[in-house]
Amino acid sequence: MSEPTVLSATFDILRAHGMRTVFGNPGSNELPFLAGLPEDFDYVLGLHEGVVTGMADGYSQATGLPVLVSLHAASGSGNAMGALTNAHYAHSPLVVLAGQQVRDTVGQEVMLSNVDAALLPRPLVKHAHEPLAASDVPRAVSHAVLEATTQPRGPVYLSVPYDDWSASARTDDTALVGRTVRGADGPSADLITELAARLDAAVSPVLVLGPDVDVERAQAPAVILAERLGAPVWVAPSPSRCPFPTTHPHFRGQLPTGRNSLRERLEGHDLIVVIGAPVFRYHRYEEGRYLPEGARLLHLTQDPGEATRAPVGEAVVTPIGATLAALADAVGDRGDRLEPLAAPEIRRVDGAMTGEEILEVLNEQVTDRVTYVNETTTLDTIFIERVHMDRPDMYHFPASGGLGFGLPAAVGVALARPDDVVVATVGDGSANYGLSALWTAAQRNTRTVFVIVNNGTYGALRGFAKALDALDAPGLDVPGIDFVSLAHGYGVPASTVTTQDEFREAYAAALAAGGPVLIDARVVL
Repeated sequence: MSEPTVLSATFDILRAHGMRTVFGNPGSNELPFLAGLPEDFDYVLGLHEGVVTGMADGYSQATGLPVLVSLHAASGSGNAMGALTNAHYAHSPLVVLAGQQVRDTVGQEVMLSNVDAALLPRPLVKHAHEPLAASDVPRAVSHAVLEATTQPRGPVYLSVPYDDWSASARTDDTALVGRTVRGADGPSADLITELAARLDAAVSPVLVLGPDVDVERAQAPAVILAERLGAPVWVAPSPSRCPFPTTHPHFRGQLPTGRNSLRERLEGHDLIVVIGAPVFRYHRYEEGRYLPEGARLLHLTQDPGEATRAPVGEAVVTPIGATLAALADAVGDRGDRLEPLAAPEIRRVDGAMTGEEILEVLNEQVTDRVTYVNETTTLDTIFIERVHMDRPDMYHFPASGGLGFGLPAAVGVALARPDDVVVATVGDGSANYGLSALWTAAQRNTRTVFVIVNNGTYGALRGFAKALDALDAPGLDVPGIDFVSLAHGYGVPASTVTTQDEFREAYAAALAAGGPVLIDARVVL
């Protein structure tokens, strides 16, 4: 049996969605795709691309099915634009597959290149894309089909270099064949019955919760669901909020951002239920499978884009808060309750302070009026695991990972909640991106404690540099910044601490202050 290729994987995906009729007018870039057309596919030839697209539009409207349209690069796509206008306003789910020159020559604008291919058909399509690697073509095809058929339905556009079709497919591409995305106006009785049956039938389910659970204030039903299922709970990677009480015995931590390391945490579970998060927001690239062997993934999300672009899983687009509440009532109680994990060991260094010791102090002095804003990229993967948080809306982190969120967001949260004390832990590198927010904090006398976790370097970047064997790269260190003087210049009281005892004392005083305070906490990597 021959090894699966991008082309064969694509045909498997098209078959799964009932897309065996192809309307097209061929050009040279399309020949490698068409030459492999299986016998069970029907190619309907048109003599002009506008006619081709119009026929596909009519066929789709008559059948209610998504339809594949094969067009030739930019020239053929341009000829189809008038007909594409009709498909756009008719909400016809056409998947327009345009040929592209070989990947190695696209930037040279050789003859019949599709220049800026994803920009060409806009605004007449819901989604337009050109994969950056041949290995991503099958996922991109799946994404395109699911996007075209998800409400509101409409045409999409995908440009594929013609040498991609002969490339080897990923092992996990077989999972794309079974991908489905369903829309739900709400948690109907039938939907909840179906989902509850899936969860009840699982031998070892696991919950992976994301920021939308916290946005919807759905932590309480998430706790009930986890307890009734006897399921461990992980927080999805790169979370901007904390969706589950970190003090609960079923809490297991935050999933890592690498594909292999994430999969390893989920080994042994036959059903992975992802709620209110993408599948998944990876960061550190790792080769390997997406899911453990034999595991299935069920994705509940409010975001159709999260649902359609995921590489694995069955997705239901549904309101998270109402769906979680209904599911928590519907599943059977297995009577299994998990023991809490042992508290993680705190790293200590004689004569110096570590970031873990700062988090230890936060736990010692937590109150029911503290809200955290975190932008310490060296601590982001352990903050949720180490800091005790037991109520909704208690934690905020930059959703995109872009620096400059921490200080301004802390001031914004403090203005919205004048009765809270907002504690902003911010790295010394990222603090420079939003430092002038201190001025507003001083002018408005916000109750904010700014903790600059100061290690003199871009700590997270240095970690990546080590992994990528790039420690000789310039710009990794940011020494010599006097944050105390800068804070004073903006009108904010400030001090420097170098040990945990000094930080403990300064932090207690800052929590009791009536306005903003900055602590320059010197730590070691």
